[in-house]
Amino acid sequence: MPASHLLLILAACLAWAFNFVASAMGLLHFPPFLFTLIRFSLVMVVLLPFLKRPPPGQWWRLVAVALLTGALHFGFNFWGLKISDDVSSVAILVQAYIPMSAVLAALLLGEQVGWRSVVAISVAFSGVLVMGFDPKVFAQLDSGLLVLLGAFFLALGTVLMRGIKGMDPFSYQAWSALISVPFLIPITWLLERPSLELLAAADWHHWGGVVYSALGASIVGHGIYFFLIQRHPVAYVTPYLLLTPMFAVLLGVVLWGDRLSWGLVAGGVLIMGGILTLSLRAKARAAAE
Repeated sequence: MPASHLLLILAACLAWAFNFVASAMGLLHFPPFLFTLIRFSLVMVVLLPFLKRPPPGQWWRLVAVALLTGALHFGFNFWGLKISDDVSSVAILVQAYIPMSAVLAALLLGEQVGWRSVVAISVAFSGVLVMGFDPKVFAQLDSGLLVLLGAFFLALGTVLMRGIKGMDPFSYQAWSALISVPFLIPITWLLERPSLELLAAADWHHWGGVVYSALGASIVGHGIYFFLIQRHPVAYVTPYLLLTPMFAVLLGVVLWGDRLSWGLVAGGVLIMGGILTLSLRAKARAAAE
């Protein structure tokens, strides 16, 4: 992989990592589903010119994937981030979607899972348990459970996404936003009862958090990612993405005032170690094919 592409991976990981801090800033004012609704509305407006008709026979799968990886994943993830005291635990816990995806792929798609992958998945989930029993995380267990539920929706959507063919990345993101917005409108209204006064009272940094989440993290970050996976095997790119939670933890400490505990660090190391093993196994299988 050329050095320029490694720099692009670094840029994407930084864009996604900063999204945790930016989103936390916006969520100081906006309730989580309203934040998610505004975010996807911006993505929809920007990417509408890229919208293309999906290939025949994939419409219902596209709807399911868009809702799972879009409205449901981000809605519950932002909900967990909203009620959390820090961004570090959220940034690490959401990575649980990777071993969850491996388990769901085995159950739903019949993919073979070797013993090394089983050990890696077990290590990753043991890290979730270690974090869960850390006093700092245990004190905000509701936040952790919401983030893990969002991670499950992302994992399920990721597995179902493998059956979608013939769609370019920006068209998919446009459809994801277009499908998520009407789904989020009644949920936002019923659960949060937003008002014009709430929108008018938002400060510039609250709006900045929403705009960055939509444009910086989604369009720029994912745009770079899709550019790279079109030129390199996915299994070669994904190990580098482990830099994202590491950067997010660092930014959480520097910019958000997070204080790391031994339980959070130990759980994070176990989760990242399990995920790294899974990624390297995938890379080895891709090289052998």
